[in-house]
Amino acid sequence: MPVPVSAYLTVSAILFTIGTLGVIVRRNPLVMFMSIELMLNAVNLSFMAFAHFLNSVDGWMFIFLVLTVAAAEVVVGLAIIVSIFRSRHSINVDELNTLKG
Repeated sequence: MPVPVSAYLTVSAILFTIGTLGVIVRRNPLVMFMSIELMLNAVNLSFMAFAHFLNSVDGWMFIFLVLTVAAAEVVVGLAIIVSIFRSRHSINVDELNTLKG
């Protein structure tokens, strides 16, 4: 029995909502980055579902594009977090109102 597209899209929407709430509610940058990754993976799930059910390769190309952007985001984001932690000894987002050199 095949799984309908709506099931994949429902799971994708739930994951995206959880990621959005994680970015809005949490003040820890690491949790915020994990929430952004969750949102990107939710979008990848919807691309995969549409690519599978439309028998198209275009969705898979977008998935690889999103994965490369996510990998670059993780590298740059973690470098910024480590740099801020070394200079301020805290990574609370509320305390980072100015980024002076």
